[in-house]
Amino acid sequence: MSTGTVPKPIAGASSFLDDRIGAGNFLKRNLRKVFPDHWSFLLGEIALYSFIVLLLTGTFLTFFFKPSMGHVVYDGSYEPLKGIMMSEAYASTLDISFDVRGGLLMRQMHHWAALLFVAGMMVHMLRVFFTGAYRKPRELNWLIGVGLLTLALLEGLTGYSLPDDLLSGAGLRITEGVAISLPLVGTWITFFLFGGEYPGEDVVSRFYSLHILLIPGILLALISAHLILMWVQKHTQMPGKGRTNTNVVGAPFYPAFMAKAGAYTMFTFGVIALLGTFAQINPIWLYGPYTPADISAGSQPDFYMGFLEGSLRLMPAWEINFLGFTLPLSVLIPALVPMGIVMTGLALYPFVEQWITGDRSEHHIAERPRNNPHRTSIGISAVTFYGVLWLLGANDEISSFFHVSLNWTTYTGRVLVIVGPIVAYIITYRFCLGLQRSDASVIAHGVESGVIKRLPTGEYIEVHVPPHEAIEAHMRGKTPVPMIAGTEETGDVPSKGMRGPLGRLRAKWSKAYGGEKIPLDSGHGHDEHAAIGSGKDDDSLTR
Repeated sequence: MSTGTVPKPIAGASSFLDDRIGAGNFLKRNLRKVFPDHWSFLLGEIALYSFIVLLLTGTFLTFFFKPSMGHVVYDGSYEPLKGIMMSEAYASTLDISFDVRGGLLMRQMHHWAALLFVAGMMVHMLRVFFTGAYRKPRELNWLIGVGLLTLALLEGLTGYSLPDDLLSGAGLRITEGVAISLPLVGTWITFFLFGGEYPGEDVVSRFYSLHILLIPGILLALISAHLILMWVQKHTQMPGKGRTNTNVVGAPFYPAFMAKAGAYTMFTFGVIALLGTFAQINPIWLYGPYTPADISAGSQPDFYMGFLEGSLRLMPAWEINFLGFTLPLSVLIPALVPMGIVMTGLALYPFVEQWITGDRSEHHIAERPRNNPHRTSIGISAVTFYGVLWLLGANDEISSFFHVSLNWTTYTGRVLVIVGPIVAYIITYRFCLGLQRSDASVIAHGVESGVIKRLPTGEYIEVHVPPHEAIEAHMRGKTPVPMIAGTEETGDVPSKGMRGPLGRLRAKWSKAYGGEKIPLDSGHGHDEHAAIGSGKDDDSLTR
Protein backbone atom coordinates (compact mmCIF):
# COMPACT_ATOMS: atom_id res chain seq x y z
CA MET A 1 0.00 0.00 0.00
CA SER A 2 1.10 3.59 -0.54
CA THR A 3 2.16 5.41 2.61
CA GLY A 4 1.55 8.90 1.21
CA THR A 5 2.38 11.90 3.36
CA VAL A 6 3.79 11.00 6.76
CA PRO A 7 1.35 12.12 9.51
CA LYS A 8 2.56 15.00 11.64
CA PRO A 9 2.66 13.02 14.97
CA ILE A 10 4.87 10.38 13.33
CA ALA A 11 7.07 12.96 11.64
CA GLY A 12 7.54 14.90 14.90
CA ALA A 13 8.37 11.85 16.99
CA SER A 14 10.65 10.50 14.29
CA SER A 15 12.55 13.79 14.01
CA PHE A 16 12.94 13.99 17.80
CA LEU A 17 14.38 10.47 18.04
CA ASP A 18 16.40 10.76 14.86
CA ASP A 19 18.15 13.92 16.09
CA ARG A 20 19.21 12.15 19.31
CA ILE A 21 19.64 8.43 18.63
CA GLY A 22 19.27 8.14 14.86
CA ALA A 23 16.08 6.08 15.09
CA GLY A 24 13.83 8.16 12.86
CA ASN A 25 13.84 5.83 9.86
CA PHE A 26 13.33 2.81 12.10
CA LEU A 27 10.34 4.45 13.79
CA LYS A 28 8.74 5.64 10.56
CA ARG A 29 9.13 2.23 8.94
CA ASN A 30 7.66 0.28 11.86
CA LEU A 31 4.80 2.64 12.63
CA ARG A 32 3.64 2.18 9.05
CA LYS A 33 3.89 -1.63 9.26
CA VAL A 34 0.74 -3.18 7.78
CA PHE A 35 -1.39 -5.64 9.77
CA PRO A 36 -4.09 -7.84 8.16
CA ASP A 37 -7.65 -7.44 9.38
CA HIS A 38 -9.50 -10.62 10.36
CA TRP A 39 -11.57 -11.31 13.47
CA SER A 40 -9.72 -14.55 14.30
CA PHE A 41 -6.43 -12.66 14.71
CA LEU A 42 -7.88 -10.99 17.81
CA LEU A 43 -7.99 -14.28 19.73
CA GLY A 44 -4.31 -14.10 20.65
CA GLU A 45 -4.74 -10.50 21.76
CA ILE A 46 -7.29 -11.62 24.37
CA ALA A 47 -4.54 -13.65 26.04
CA LEU A 48 -2.07 -10.76 25.82
CA TYR A 49 -4.41 -8.20 27.36
CA SER A 50 -5.52 -10.67 30.04
CA PHE A 51 -1.87 -11.13 30.97
CA ILE A 52 -1.56 -7.37 31.46
CA VAL A 53 -4.58 -7.45 33.81
CA LEU A 54 -2.98 -10.39 35.63
CA LEU A 55 0.21 -8.41 36.23
CA LEU A 56 -1.67 -5.35 37.51
CA THR A 57 -4.07 -7.19 39.83
CA GLY A 58 -1.36 -9.58 40.99
CA THR A 59 0.86 -6.65 41.98
CA PHE A 60 -1.98 -5.28 44.10
CA LEU A 61 -2.53 -8.63 45.83
CA THR A 62 1.15 -9.06 46.73
CA PHE A 63 0.93 -6.03 49.05
CA PHE A 64 -1.53 -7.81 51.34
CA PHE A 65 -0.97 -11.56 50.95
CA LYS A 66 1.20 -13.35 53.54
CA PRO A 67 2.84 -16.46 52.04
CA SER A 68 3.20 -18.32 55.30
CA MET A 69 1.81 -21.52 56.76
CA GLY A 70 2.31 -20.27 60.29
CA HIS A 71 -0.75 -20.91 62.45
CA VAL A 72 -2.95 -18.03 63.63
CA VAL A 73 -6.42 -17.68 65.13
CA TYR A 74 -8.70 -15.80 62.75
CA ASP A 75 -10.13 -12.54 64.13
CA GLY A 76 -11.31 -10.81 60.97
CA SER A 77 -14.65 -9.59 59.66
CA TYR A 78 -16.04 -12.94 58.52
CA GLU A 79 -18.01 -14.08 61.56
CA PRO A 80 -18.50 -17.80 60.74
CA LEU A 81 -14.72 -18.41 60.88
CA LYS A 82 -13.86 -16.29 63.91
CA GLY A 83 -11.77 -18.16 66.45
CA ILE A 84 -10.78 -20.88 63.92
CA MET A 85 -7.13 -21.91 63.71
CA MET A 86 -5.77 -21.45 60.18
CA SER A 87 -2.62 -20.58 58.26
CA GLU A 88 -1.50 -16.99 57.75
CA ALA A 89 -1.93 -17.50 54.01
CA TYR A 90 -5.62 -18.34 54.38
CA ALA A 91 -6.19 -15.61 56.99
CA SER A 92 -4.57 -12.95 54.79
CA THR A 93 -6.68 -14.08 51.81
CA LEU A 94 -9.79 -13.65 53.95
CA ASP A 95 -8.56 -10.19 54.96
CA ILE A 96 -8.06 -9.28 51.29
CA SER A 97 -11.61 -10.45 50.57
CA PHE A 98 -13.38 -8.69 53.47
CA ASP A 99 -11.15 -6.03 55.01
CA VAL A 100 -9.02 -4.55 52.21
CA ARG A 101 -10.82 -1.90 50.17
CA GLY A 102 -11.32 -3.33 46.67
CA GLY A 103 -9.56 -6.52 47.69
CA LEU A 104 -12.33 -8.93 46.73
CA LEU A 105 -12.73 -7.22 43.36
CA MET A 106 -8.99 -7.54 42.71
CA ARG A 107 -9.00 -11.21 43.77
CA GLN A 108 -11.88 -12.06 41.49
CA MET A 109 -10.52 -10.02 38.58
CA HIS A 110 -7.18 -11.79 39.00
CA HIS A 111 -8.86 -15.19 38.93
CA TRP A 112 -11.06 -14.38 35.92
CA ALA A 113 -8.09 -12.90 34.06
CA ALA A 114 -6.14 -16.11 34.69
CA LEU A 115 -8.95 -18.21 33.21
CA LEU A 116 -9.27 -15.86 30.23
CA PHE A 117 -5.49 -15.89 29.73
CA VAL A 118 -5.36 -19.67 29.44
CA ALA A 119 -8.57 -19.87 27.40
CA GLY A 120 -7.30 -17.15 25.04
CA MET A 121 -4.05 -19.03 24.48
CA MET A 122 -5.89 -22.30 23.83
CA VAL A 123 -8.26 -20.78 21.27
CA HIS A 124 -5.40 -18.84 19.65
CA MET A 125 -3.34 -22.02 19.28
CA LEU A 126 -6.33 -23.80 17.76
CA ARG A 127 -6.66 -20.99 15.21
CA VAL A 128 -2.96 -21.21 14.36
CA PHE A 129 -3.11 -25.01 14.10
CA PHE A 130 -6.23 -25.29 11.96
CA THR A 131 -5.05 -22.59 9.52
CA GLY A 132 -1.50 -23.99 9.27
CA ALA A 133 0.00 -20.72 10.51
CA TYR A 134 2.74 -22.68 12.29
CA ARG A 135 4.45 -23.61 9.01
CA LYS A 136 7.81 -22.26 7.89
CA PRO A 137 9.09 -19.73 8.94
CA ARG A 138 7.01 -19.76 12.14
CA GLU A 139 7.99 -23.09 13.70
CA LEU A 140 10.04 -21.40 16.44
CA ASN A 141 7.17 -19.11 17.36
CA TRP A 142 4.90 -22.15 17.54
CA LEU A 143 7.28 -23.84 19.98
CA ILE A 144 7.34 -20.67 22.07
CA GLY A 145 3.52 -20.81 22.13
CA VAL A 146 3.56 -24.41 23.35
CA GLY A 147 6.01 -23.39 26.09
CA LEU A 148 3.79 -20.46 27.05
CA LEU A 149 0.74 -22.72 27.41
CA THR A 150 2.68 -25.21 29.54
CA LEU A 151 3.99 -22.46 31.81
CA ALA A 152 0.52 -20.93 32.08
CA LEU A 153 -0.81 -24.24 33.41
CA LEU A 154 1.99 -24.35 36.00
CA GLU A 155 1.36 -20.71 36.90
CA GLY A 156 -2.32 -21.48 37.42
CA LEU A 157 -1.49 -24.49 39.59
CA THR A 158 0.84 -22.52 41.87
CA GLY A 159 -1.57 -19.59 42.18
CA TYR A 160 -4.55 -21.86 42.80
CA SER A 161 -2.74 -23.41 45.80
CA LEU A 162 -1.72 -20.18 47.54
CA PRO A 163 -4.91 -19.41 49.58
CA ASP A 164 -4.48 -22.72 51.48
CA ASP A 165 -8.24 -23.32 51.59
CA LEU A 166 -9.83 -26.77 51.59
CA LEU A 167 -10.43 -26.83 47.82
CA SER A 168 -6.92 -25.81 46.81
CA GLY A 169 -5.49 -28.12 49.49
CA ALA A 170 -7.27 -31.07 47.89
CA GLY A 171 -5.67 -30.17 44.56
CA LEU A 172 -2.30 -29.80 46.24
CA ARG A 173 -2.72 -33.26 47.74
CA ILE A 174 -3.15 -34.66 44.21
CA THR A 175 -0.03 -32.78 43.12
CA GLU A 176 1.90 -34.34 45.98
CA GLY A 177 0.61 -37.79 45.06
CA VAL A 178 1.75 -37.35 41.45
CA ALA A 179 5.18 -36.04 42.47
CA ILE A 180 5.91 -38.79 45.00
CA SER A 181 4.85 -41.51 42.53
CA LEU A 182 7.64 -40.59 40.09
CA PRO A 183 10.29 -43.32 40.06
CA LEU A 184 13.66 -42.51 41.70
CA VAL A 185 13.15 -38.72 41.94
CA GLY A 186 9.62 -38.57 43.41
CA THR A 187 10.65 -38.43 47.06
CA TRP A 188 13.26 -35.75 46.42
CA ILE A 189 10.85 -33.57 44.45
CA THR A 190 8.21 -33.89 47.17
CA PHE A 191 10.65 -32.92 49.93
CA PHE A 192 11.88 -30.01 47.82
CA LEU A 193 8.36 -28.63 47.34
CA PHE A 194 6.95 -29.28 50.80
CA GLY A 195 10.06 -28.99 52.94
CA GLY A 196 9.42 -32.40 54.53
CA GLU A 197 6.47 -34.71 54.96
CA TYR A 198 3.21 -33.50 53.42
CA PRO A 199 1.86 -30.88 53.96
CA GLY A 200 5.02 -29.44 55.52
CA GLU A 201 5.52 -25.78 56.36
CA ASP A 202 7.15 -24.39 53.19
CA VAL A 203 4.94 -25.22 50.20
CA VAL A 204 3.01 -21.91 50.18
CA SER A 205 6.13 -19.75 50.40
CA ARG A 206 7.86 -21.78 47.69
CA PHE A 207 4.84 -21.76 45.39
CA TYR A 208 4.57 -18.02 46.05
CA SER A 209 8.11 -17.44 44.79
CA LEU A 210 7.37 -19.52 41.70
CA HIS A 211 4.04 -17.77 41.13
CA ILE A 212 5.08 -14.12 41.41
CA LEU A 213 8.72 -14.22 40.33
CA LEU A 214 10.12 -17.17 38.38
CA ILE A 215 7.23 -18.27 36.14
CA PRO A 216 5.95 -14.71 35.37
CA GLY A 217 9.49 -13.67 34.46
CA ILE A 218 9.81 -16.54 32.00
CA LEU A 219 6.31 -15.86 30.65
CA LEU A 220 7.15 -12.20 30.10
CA ALA A 221 10.36 -13.09 28.29
CA LEU A 222 8.64 -15.65 26.06
CA ILE A 223 5.72 -13.33 25.26
CA SER A 224 8.21 -10.61 24.27
CA ALA A 225 10.09 -13.06 22.05
CA HIS A 226 6.79 -14.26 20.58
CA LEU A 227 5.73 -10.70 19.66
CA ILE A 228 9.15 -9.77 18.28
CA LEU A 229 9.22 -12.83 16.03
CA MET A 230 5.69 -12.12 14.86
CA TRP A 231 6.70 -8.53 14.06
CA VAL A 232 9.82 -9.57 12.15
CA GLN A 233 8.24 -12.46 10.23
CA LYS A 234 5.01 -10.49 9.52
CA HIS A 235 1.53 -11.74 10.28
CA THR A 236 -0.22 -14.45 8.28
CA GLN A 237 -3.33 -13.41 6.36
CA MET A 238 -6.38 -15.21 5.13
CA PRO A 239 -6.63 -15.93 1.39
CA GLY A 240 -8.44 -13.30 -0.61
CA LYS A 241 -8.30 -10.80 -3.43
CA GLY A 242 -4.83 -9.36 -3.96
CA ARG A 243 -3.27 -11.37 -1.11
CA THR A 244 -0.12 -13.32 -1.82
CA ASN A 245 2.86 -14.77 0.03
CA THR A 246 4.85 -11.64 -0.79
CA ASN A 247 2.52 -8.89 0.45
CA VAL A 248 0.27 -7.97 3.38
CA VAL A 249 -3.16 -6.41 2.80
CA GLY A 250 -4.52 -4.48 5.76
CA ALA A 251 -4.16 -1.30 7.81
CA PRO A 252 -0.98 0.33 9.18
CA PHE A 253 0.12 -0.09 12.78
CA TYR A 254 -0.38 3.64 13.33
CA PRO A 255 -3.07 4.84 13.64
CA ALA A 256 -5.47 2.04 12.67
CA PHE A 257 -4.07 -0.95 14.52
CA MET A 258 -3.06 1.08 17.59
CA ALA A 259 -6.58 2.48 17.89
CA LYS A 260 -8.17 -0.97 17.58
CA ALA A 261 -5.67 -2.53 19.99
CA GLY A 262 -6.24 0.22 22.54
CA ALA A 263 -10.00 -0.17 22.32
CA TYR A 264 -9.74 -3.94 22.54
CA THR A 265 -7.52 -3.65 25.61
CA MET A 266 -10.14 -1.53 27.35
CA PHE A 267 -12.87 -3.91 26.22
CA THR A 268 -11.00 -6.92 27.66
CA PHE A 269 -10.33 -5.03 30.88
CA GLY A 270 -14.01 -4.05 31.10
CA VAL A 271 -15.24 -7.62 30.61
CA ILE A 272 -12.87 -8.90 33.31
CA ALA A 273 -13.95 -6.10 35.65
CA LEU A 274 -17.63 -6.95 35.08
CA LEU A 275 -16.97 -10.63 35.70
CA GLY A 276 -15.04 -9.79 38.87
CA THR A 277 -17.93 -7.59 40.03
CA PHE A 278 -20.97 -9.69 39.23
CA ALA A 279 -19.76 -13.32 38.83
CA GLN A 280 -18.51 -14.84 42.08
CA ILE A 281 -15.56 -17.18 41.72
CA ASN A 282 -13.57 -19.22 44.24
CA PRO A 283 -15.40 -18.17 47.46
CA ILE A 284 -12.75 -19.58 49.79
CA TRP A 285 -14.62 -18.51 52.92
CA LEU A 286 -17.22 -21.19 52.14
CA TYR A 287 -14.58 -23.94 51.94
CA GLY A 288 -12.75 -23.24 55.18
CA PRO A 289 -9.04 -23.71 55.93
CA TYR A 290 -7.24 -26.79 54.65
CA THR A 291 -6.61 -29.68 56.98
CA PRO A 292 -5.44 -33.07 55.66
CA ALA A 293 -8.17 -34.87 57.58
CA ASP A 294 -11.08 -33.00 55.89
CA ILE A 295 -12.60 -33.81 52.51
CA SER A 296 -15.32 -32.22 50.40
CA ALA A 297 -17.77 -33.54 47.80
CA GLY A 298 -18.21 -32.13 44.32
CA SER A 299 -14.89 -30.27 44.31
CA GLN A 300 -13.58 -29.31 40.85
CA PRO A 301 -10.36 -27.62 39.70
CA ASP A 302 -10.24 -24.70 37.27
CA PHE A 303 -11.24 -25.66 33.74
CA TYR A 304 -7.71 -25.90 32.34
CA MET A 305 -6.78 -28.66 34.82
CA GLY A 306 -10.08 -30.49 34.42
CA PHE A 307 -8.75 -32.93 31.83
CA LEU A 308 -6.09 -34.17 34.27
CA GLU A 309 -8.78 -34.61 36.91
CA GLY A 310 -10.81 -36.62 34.43
CA SER A 311 -7.90 -38.85 33.50
CA LEU A 312 -7.32 -39.61 37.19
CA ARG A 313 -10.96 -40.57 37.67
CA LEU A 314 -11.13 -42.77 34.57
CA MET A 315 -7.88 -44.64 35.14
CA PRO A 316 -8.23 -48.18 36.59
CA ALA A 317 -6.38 -48.94 39.83
CA TRP A 318 -3.28 -50.43 38.18
CA GLU A 319 0.08 -50.73 39.87
CA ILE A 320 3.27 -52.75 39.46
CA ASN A 321 5.04 -54.29 42.47
CA PHE A 322 8.60 -55.47 41.83
CA LEU A 323 11.52 -56.12 44.22
CA GLY A 324 9.80 -54.26 46.99
CA PHE A 325 9.08 -51.18 44.83
CA THR A 326 5.63 -50.02 43.77
CA LEU A 327 4.96 -48.20 40.50
CA PRO A 328 1.46 -46.65 40.78
CA LEU A 329 0.32 -46.59 37.15
CA SER A 330 -3.09 -45.34 38.30
CA VAL A 331 -1.40 -42.02 39.11
CA LEU A 332 1.53 -41.87 36.70
CA ILE A 333 -0.39 -42.61 33.50
CA PRO A 334 -3.24 -40.08 33.97
CA ALA A 335 -0.86 -37.41 35.25
CA LEU A 336 1.79 -37.71 32.53
CA VAL A 337 0.34 -39.42 29.45
CA PRO A 338 -2.55 -37.03 28.49
CA MET A 339 -0.37 -33.97 29.05
CA GLY A 340 2.46 -35.66 27.17
CA ILE A 341 0.24 -36.56 24.23
CA VAL A 342 -1.19 -33.05 23.90
CA MET A 343 1.97 -31.00 24.48
CA THR A 344 4.38 -33.31 22.66
CA GLY A 345 1.96 -33.64 19.77
CA LEU A 346 1.65 -29.86 19.51
CA ALA A 347 5.41 -29.35 19.61
CA LEU A 348 6.25 -32.02 17.04
CA TYR A 349 3.39 -31.58 14.59
CA PRO A 350 4.95 -28.86 12.36
CA PHE A 351 8.07 -30.98 11.87
CA VAL A 352 6.16 -34.25 11.37
CA GLU A 353 3.93 -32.58 8.77
CA GLN A 354 6.97 -31.12 7.02
CA TRP A 355 8.59 -34.57 6.94
CA ILE A 356 5.46 -36.22 5.54
CA THR A 357 4.72 -33.59 2.87
CA GLY A 358 8.32 -32.59 2.08
CA ASP A 359 7.12 -28.97 2.08
CA ARG A 360 9.96 -26.61 3.00
CA SER A 361 8.63 -23.45 1.36
CA GLU A 362 7.56 -20.34 3.26
CA HIS A 363 3.86 -19.80 3.93
CA HIS A 364 2.33 -16.42 4.73
CA ILE A 365 -1.22 -17.23 3.58
CA ALA A 366 -3.30 -19.12 6.12
CA GLU A 367 -5.20 -22.20 4.98
CA ARG A 368 -8.92 -22.68 5.42
CA PRO A 369 -9.35 -25.72 7.70
CA ARG A 370 -11.51 -27.54 5.14
CA ASN A 371 -8.68 -27.45 2.60
CA ASN A 372 -6.42 -29.67 4.73
CA PRO A 373 -8.90 -32.29 5.93
CA HIS A 374 -6.42 -34.63 7.61
CA ARG A 375 -4.88 -31.86 9.74
CA THR A 376 -8.34 -30.58 10.70
CA SER A 377 -9.49 -34.10 11.58
CA ILE A 378 -6.40 -34.67 13.74
CA GLY A 379 -7.04 -31.39 15.54
CA ILE A 380 -10.71 -32.20 16.20
CA SER A 381 -9.68 -35.66 17.46
CA ALA A 382 -7.31 -34.03 19.96
CA VAL A 383 -10.06 -31.61 21.03
CA THR A 384 -12.43 -34.56 21.50
CA PHE A 385 -9.82 -36.45 23.56
CA TYR A 386 -9.34 -33.37 25.75
CA GLY A 387 -13.08 -32.73 25.96
CA VAL A 388 -13.97 -36.25 27.10
CA LEU A 389 -11.34 -36.15 29.85
CA TRP A 390 -12.47 -32.66 30.85
CA LEU A 391 -16.13 -33.70 31.00
CA LEU A 392 -15.45 -36.86 33.00
CA GLY A 393 -13.52 -34.78 35.54
CA ALA A 394 -17.03 -34.12 36.88
CA ASN A 395 -18.30 -37.70 36.65
CA ASP A 396 -19.62 -37.54 40.21
CA GLU A 397 -21.67 -34.42 39.41
CA ILE A 398 -22.92 -35.98 36.16
CA SER A 399 -23.92 -39.14 38.02
CA SER A 400 -25.71 -37.20 40.73
CA PHE A 401 -27.50 -34.78 38.39
CA PHE A 402 -28.71 -37.36 35.87
CA HIS A 403 -29.27 -40.10 38.48
CA VAL A 404 -27.08 -42.67 36.74
CA SER A 405 -24.56 -45.09 38.17
CA LEU A 406 -21.18 -43.57 38.90
CA ASN A 407 -19.51 -46.80 37.81
CA TRP A 408 -21.29 -46.80 34.46
CA THR A 409 -20.37 -43.14 33.97
CA THR A 410 -16.74 -44.10 34.48
CA TYR A 411 -16.96 -47.15 32.19
CA THR A 412 -18.59 -45.05 29.47
CA GLY A 413 -15.84 -42.46 29.79
CA ARG A 414 -13.15 -45.13 29.37
CA VAL A 415 -14.73 -46.16 26.09
CA LEU A 416 -15.36 -42.63 24.83
CA VAL A 417 -11.80 -41.48 25.48
CA ILE A 418 -10.64 -44.05 22.89
CA VAL A 419 -13.60 -44.30 20.52
CA GLY A 420 -14.52 -40.59 20.61
CA PRO A 421 -11.39 -39.27 18.85
CA ILE A 422 -11.67 -41.96 16.14
CA VAL A 423 -15.30 -41.13 15.40
CA ALA A 424 -14.53 -37.40 15.50
CA TYR A 425 -11.74 -37.93 12.95
CA ILE A 426 -14.01 -39.76 10.50
CA ILE A 427 -16.88 -37.28 10.81
CA THR A 428 -14.60 -34.23 10.52
CA TYR A 429 -12.88 -35.64 7.43
CA ARG A 430 -16.21 -36.19 5.70
CA PHE A 431 -17.36 -32.69 6.67
CA CYS A 432 -14.20 -31.17 5.17
CA LEU A 433 -14.70 -33.02 1.89
CA GLY A 434 -18.34 -31.94 1.84
CA LEU A 435 -17.36 -28.31 2.34
CA GLN A 436 -14.78 -28.60 -0.44
CA ARG A 437 -17.49 -29.94 -2.75
CA SER A 438 -19.69 -27.02 -1.75
CA ASP A 439 -16.92 -24.58 -2.73
CA ALA A 440 -16.44 -26.37 -6.04
CA SER A 441 -20.19 -26.14 -6.68
CA VAL A 442 -20.20 -22.39 -5.99
CA ILE A 443 -17.27 -21.86 -8.34
CA ALA A 444 -18.91 -23.99 -11.05
CA HIS A 445 -22.57 -22.93 -10.75
CA GLY A 446 -22.53 -19.65 -8.83
CA VAL A 447 -24.85 -18.80 -5.96
CA GLU A 448 -28.62 -18.72 -5.68
CA SER A 449 -30.16 -15.46 -6.82
CA GLY A 450 -33.72 -16.06 -5.61
CA VAL A 451 -35.07 -15.47 -9.15
CA ILE A 452 -37.39 -18.22 -10.41
CA LYS A 453 -37.91 -18.66 -14.17
CA ARG A 454 -40.19 -20.93 -16.13
CA LEU A 455 -38.80 -22.44 -19.30
CA PRO A 456 -40.88 -23.05 -22.45
CA THR A 457 -40.86 -26.73 -21.55
CA GLY A 458 -42.71 -25.98 -18.33
CA GLU A 459 -39.70 -26.55 -16.09
CA TYR A 460 -39.05 -24.08 -13.26
CA ILE A 461 -35.47 -23.04 -12.55
CA GLU A 462 -33.69 -20.77 -10.10
CA VAL A 463 -31.17 -18.51 -11.78
CA HIS A 464 -27.66 -18.64 -10.33
CA VAL A 465 -25.24 -15.73 -10.47
CA PRO A 466 -21.45 -15.65 -10.12
CA PRO A 467 -20.23 -15.27 -6.51
CA HIS A 468 -18.89 -11.94 -5.32
CA GLU A 469 -15.29 -11.48 -6.41
CA ALA A 470 -14.06 -11.35 -2.80
CA ILE A 471 -15.79 -14.65 -1.99
CA GLU A 472 -14.47 -16.27 -5.15
CA ALA A 473 -10.93 -15.03 -4.43
CA HIS A 474 -11.21 -16.43 -0.89
CA MET A 475 -12.18 -19.84 -2.28
CA ARG A 476 -9.58 -19.80 -5.03
CA GLY A 477 -6.88 -19.24 -2.43
CA LYS A 478 -6.97 -23.01 -1.99
CA THR A 479 -3.77 -24.85 -2.91
CA PRO A 480 -3.18 -28.62 -2.95
CA VAL A 481 -1.55 -30.06 0.15
CA PRO A 482 2.08 -30.75 -0.88
CA MET A 483 3.34 -34.29 -1.45
CA ILE A 484 6.88 -35.56 -1.54
CA ALA A 485 8.40 -36.70 -4.81
CA GLY A 486 8.41 -40.40 -5.45
CA THR A 487 4.72 -41.19 -4.88
CA GLU A 488 2.40 -42.66 -7.47
CA GLU A 489 0.56 -39.37 -7.74
CA THR A 490 3.63 -37.28 -8.60
CA GLY A 491 5.02 -39.81 -11.07
CA ASP A 492 8.62 -38.99 -10.09
CA VAL A 493 11.35 -41.56 -9.74
CA PRO A 494 11.88 -42.11 -5.99
CA SER A 495 15.23 -41.00 -4.61
CA LYS A 496 17.60 -43.45 -2.97
CA GLY A 497 16.41 -42.44 0.50
CA MET A 498 12.78 -43.17 -0.46
CA ARG A 499 13.42 -46.76 -1.54
CA GLY A 500 13.84 -48.29 1.91
CA PRO A 501 11.02 -49.38 4.26
CA LEU A 502 10.88 -45.99 6.01
CA GLY A 503 10.92 -44.16 2.69
CA ARG A 504 8.07 -46.27 1.32
CA LEU A 505 6.08 -45.70 4.50
CA ARG A 506 6.71 -41.97 4.21
CA ALA A 507 5.55 -42.04 0.59
CA LYS A 508 2.30 -43.79 1.58
CA TRP A 509 1.64 -41.29 4.35
CA SER A 510 2.40 -38.42 2.01
CA LYS A 511 0.01 -39.77 -0.60
CA ALA A 512 -2.77 -40.16 1.99
CA TYR A 513 -2.13 -36.81 3.73
CA GLY A 514 -1.33 -34.62 0.72
CA GLY A 515 -2.69 -34.00 -2.72
CA GLU A 516 -5.89 -32.42 -3.97
CA LYS A 517 -8.96 -34.16 -2.53
CA ILE A 518 -11.75 -32.21 -4.29
CA PRO A 519 -10.48 -29.92 -7.09
CA LEU A 520 -12.28 -26.59 -7.39
CA ASP A 521 -12.93 -27.30 -11.08
CA SER A 522 -14.77 -30.53 -10.29
CA GLY A 523 -18.21 -28.90 -10.52
CA HIS A 524 -20.83 -30.66 -12.67
CA GLY A 525 -20.82 -28.29 -15.63
CA HIS A 526 -21.37 -24.54 -15.67
CA ASP A 527 -25.16 -24.28 -15.67
CA GLU A 528 -26.67 -20.90 -14.92
CA HIS A 529 -29.70 -22.35 -13.15
CA ALA A 530 -30.93 -25.11 -10.91
CA ALA A 531 -34.07 -27.11 -11.65
CA ILE A 532 -36.98 -26.50 -9.29
CA GLY A 533 -39.75 -28.58 -10.85
CA SER A 534 -41.78 -29.28 -13.96
CA GLY A 535 -45.13 -27.85 -14.95
CA LYS A 536 -46.28 -31.32 -15.95
CA ASP A 537 -45.50 -32.79 -12.54
CA ASP A 538 -46.68 -29.86 -10.44
CA ASP A 539 -49.69 -28.06 -11.87
CA SER A 540 -49.97 -25.90 -8.75
CA LEU A 541 -46.91 -23.92 -9.84
CA THR A 542 -48.67 -22.73 -13.03
CA ARG A 543 -51.71 -21.34 -11.29
